[in-house]
Amino acid sequence: MIDRYILEPLDYEFFQRALIAATLIGALCGMMGTHIVLRKMSYIGHGLSHSVFGGAVVSYVMNLNFYAGAGIWGFLSALLINATARRRGVGADAAIGIVTTASFAVGVAIISRGSSFTQNFEAALFGNILGVDERDLQVIAGVLLVVALGVFFGYKQLLFTTFDSDLARIYGVKTGWVETGFALALAATIVASLNVVGVTLLAAAIVIPPSTARLLTRSFGPLLILSTVLGALYGFAGMFLSYATDISSGASIVLLATGGFALAFGGSSVHRAFLARTPAGAVAPSHRHAKSGSLMADADGQHFD
Repeated sequence: MIDRYILEPLDYEFFQRALIAATLIGALCGMMGTHIVLRKMSYIGHGLSHSVFGGAVVSYVMNLNFYAGAGIWGFLSALLINATARRRGVGADAAIGIVTTASFAVGVAIISRGSSFTQNFEAALFGNILGVDERDLQVIAGVLLVVALGVFFGYKQLLFTTFDSDLARIYGVKTGWVETGFALALAATIVASLNVVGVTLLAAAIVIPPSTARLLTRSFGPLLILSTVLGALYGFAGMFLSYATDISSGASIVLLATGGFALAFGGSSVHRAFLARTPAGAVAPSHRHAKSGSLMADADGQHFD
């Protein structure tokens, strides 16, 4: 069993590259997903992945570098969404829907005009991790490194802006630069992830790890670390699951992550039910100050649900 499903796939060089790519992308999506979920922007991950698809098609038609063209398109889409959402009478969800669906429609329209290159974008839609080459690995590793450094050095600014951007601005945080950097990092994450999980499953890869981690901890620092580790673990284990079950790699990663979320959700529900039935005097000291549904604080004093 171990030889067949664990050791055997490692004999193939393409599987080794795919395993590295899935692990790195999982960590990247988990790291970025933490801020997206806490900002209640889960829909933007789904929308931007569709928007970047339009940029990828335009880049191909204009014979531009895929990563550069799709990345710039995604970055501009994020800025356009932000600008549109600020207009009175246009909500953030409406702005995301308008900009991203329009970009996706551009890609579909171009493909429909030239059916000869339709297959070139199947990887972008559904993922083709087994086709990852050395250049793709370099791009993924580079994006992960830059995003990790940005999160590390801008930790407090990101944290402050995530929970209360207006108050952060009052205290001197340059929220405009933080938001621009965040949009750029998100666009880069989505572009780097397309070949691994594809447009159709990318949002799940971004949202599920931090959502699972949030059921296990309420402190921001551990949440960020746990989400990153879970994302990497899902990507790593999902590749072996894909080999064993002969299903799409992106689908296996997302299904494994969903299973992890279900376990965490069930465990959290059981834990809450146990605390609810425990007499007040028997509650452990660490729980006496917290009531069900209360806000928890991290080491920096920030609170979130």
